[in-house]
Amino acid sequence: MTPLTLFHLAALLLLGLGIVGIVSRRSLVGMLISVELMLNGAGLALVASARLTPAVDELGQLGALLVMGLAAAEATLVLAIILVVARRLGSSETARVSELKG
Repeated sequence: MTPLTLFHLAALLLLGLGIVGIVSRRSLVGMLISVELMLNGAGLALVASARLTPAVDELGQLGALLVMGLAAAEATLVLAIILVVARRLGSSETARVSELKG
């Protein structure tokens, strides 16, 4: 097995753990952490592909920087939304948030 395959398997594992976390978590913060895992898997795949193939190394680093910036912006926005939801409803559990007012 080549090192590139091993890195891609690790990235796939992170992606799979993130998907399982999104499906199984009941808390919005847990779902956010799962999305971060999936983005880290994407960044790992980009850097490994650029480093271990004839592609330019800077291209993989630029892609990983883009993924990290996207993850930081997404985390900031989602944490602000979770804070507003928790203040209004008193909980950040998905079951409570998805209930309609009767």
